Amino acid sequence: MSTDPLVVFTPSGKRGNFPVGTPILTAARQLGVDLDSVCGGRGICAKCQITPSYGEFPKHGVTVSDGALSDWNKVEQRYKDKRGLTEGRRLGCQATVQGDVVIDVPPESQVHRQVVRKAATARDITMDPATHLYFVEVQEPDMHEPTGDLERLERALREQWGIDHITADLTILSRLQPVLRKGKWQVTVALHKSHKDSAHKVLEIWPGLTEDRIYGLAIDLGSTTIAAHLCDLRNGEVKASSGVMNPQIRFGEDLMSRVSYAMMNPGGDKEMTNAVRMAINGLTEAIATEAGIRPFQILETVFVCNPVMHHLLLGIDPVELGQAPFALTTSESLELNARDLDLTVMNENAQVYILPCIAGHVGADCAAVALSEEPGKSEDLVLVVDVGTNAEILLGNTSRVLACSSPTGPAFEGAQISSGQRAAPGAIERIEINPETKEPRFQVIGSDLWSDEDGFSAAIATTGITGICGSGIIEAVAEMRMAGLLDESGLIGSAEQTGTARNIPEGRTHSYLIHDASAEGGPRITVTQGDIRAIQLAKSALYAGARLLMDEMGVDRVDRVVLAGAFGAHISTKHAMVLGMIPDAPLDKVSSAGNAAGTGARIALCNIAARSEIEQVVHQITKVETAIEPRFQEHFVAASAIPHKTDPFPDLASIVTLPTVSFNTGGDSDRPGRKRRRRA
Repeated sequence: MSTDPLVVFTPSGKRGNFPVGTPILTAARQLGVDLDSVCGGRGICAKCQITPSYGEFPKHGVTVSDGALSDWNKVEQRYKDKRGLTEGRRLGCQATVQGDVVIDVPPESQVHRQVVRKAATARDITMDPATHLYFVEVQEPDMHEPTGDLERLERALREQWGIDHITADLTILSRLQPVLRKGKWQVTVALHKSHKDSAHKVLEIWPGLTEDRIYGLAIDLGSTTIAAHLCDLRNGEVKASSGVMNPQIRFGEDLMSRVSYAMMNPGGDKEMTNAVRMAINGLTEAIATEAGIRPFQILETVFVCNPVMHHLLLGIDPVELGQAPFALTTSESLELNARDLDLTVMNENAQVYILPCIAGHVGADCAAVALSEEPGKSEDLVLVVDVGTNAEILLGNTSRVLACSSPTGPAFEGAQISSGQRAAPGAIERIEINPETKEPRFQVIGSDLWSDEDGFSAAIATTGITGICGSGIIEAVAEMRMAGLLDESGLIGSAEQTGTARNIPEGRTHSYLIHDASAEGGPRITVTQGDIRAIQLAKSALYAGARLLMDEMGVDRVDRVVLAGAFGAHISTKHAMVLGMIPDAPLDKVSSAGNAAGTGARIALCNIAARSEIEQVVHQITKVETAIEPRFQEHFVAASAIPHKTDPFPDLASIVTLPTVSFNTGGDSDRPGRKRRRRA
């Protein structure tokens, strides 16, 4: 066992032991971590910026002390003085390994930028936003009628628009008089009306009739990604969609790891809160630039998020969510000022609405899915699965709706996978394995060509083949099962057992070789036994959650399945079924809803009545707690088989014949097919 310090990179999850004094950039390159550098490590380009994290990381099995990296040096100081360096950042070419350390590679330091696959889904939404523009003519001041400018603005709004009562913050009051006079007593005001009372709040004021449009952000704050849609509040048009990795990944890839970090590191919750708020500010600026508007024009934001993200966004310690009875500080919807959350890039008076949570582990994101997909209005029994690091599952029809969350972990997103990476140009996203020859062919993000088609090499010349993302690893495992390279238990066979040299020995197990460019200095992309186990754990948790809801409903089958989230749009239903991610159903009854949580956020942003509706709906949803339900573990164990140990999959069997193979040799790899003998 190596005594050299352990270096863990996030968000990739890649790790390795390196001698003291190894530059972080060198460690990254040796592990195949996506860390940029164009100056040859001389500290000139600063593209290799990294963020070290300190404290206890149970998920990674390390404790990072203050001396884990070498001291700040003159090269870093010179760059900071000349061009500036974000607080807490180091240069990967200058910082060297001194002890166990967790290193986050921010998006701007990655050569292959993350593709956040949460584009807006086309949806008809009845427009009735909380914020509207009103043009009014205000009576000039008169010494014989001693009233203030705000009171005369209020009178004009009442007489011309039937609006009775307005309020205004000091930021508006300080600008009111010069704007009224510049507009010659004609102004346009942006008024925000809460669905909970009749008061209107002045958010912004312009002289005369403004040509400016006003916008809102619908933000899906996930454990792994933060996705935002910029919407025109006049017509609901999505002007731009963008996303970034959630920087909290460096504190823990899954929710409980982040709760654990907050428990074990004093002030850890504040670190995570600051990190996510900074990311949202950066995302706001980026999406405004992409749409060609000023951030000043963003007057509203709607957030959907799971309970841990909910608390960390609000600056609330999530410790209670890490232990039974998983109590939320509040499950009700919230209306806040953006500046309360340090969201300083958008308009200073922008209003924030956060959808209600359903329960301690079922959050506002699940409520948003319910708002978008409306399972409670379905005549047939529908299972809605929002797949992510923490999966939200809804099952229901017009009679009843059940909900639960299931801790699938980050494997579906390419993390904890040996050749895994986030979705970025160059990542394998589709794969097919010929069941006869056992040869693979694949597609990578950035090209529509398959690897065995003419022109493939030229098409990927700029990106190369860099790794395998979440959708790719899911298809790879399913294809291996269909090709007879993997048995029902998830065991990879040897070359002798499977008849292909692509199944290579790796310690006491085997791996399947997809692509090998090591001779040219490129990556060697394999699916290892450890990768299979990580996917089995994730898919078992997902299936067990769905099965638990079916038990509660008293059914063995569902009428249809809706896959929501990025995976819903990018994974074939056949592969999901072969893997056993979802219960058996006719494939034509399995559909994709795209980013349903983001769609729910857009609905709440664009329609004020939808806010009242979802606040009522969440009280009608029955929460099932997977963490304390004994049957969850039973279902989890049975679901570890591919597709399942005991549940029949008749619809899948009608279209796919899975090979009957077993590679359990009882530890004797020289005797293929020999099963382990049971002890009496």
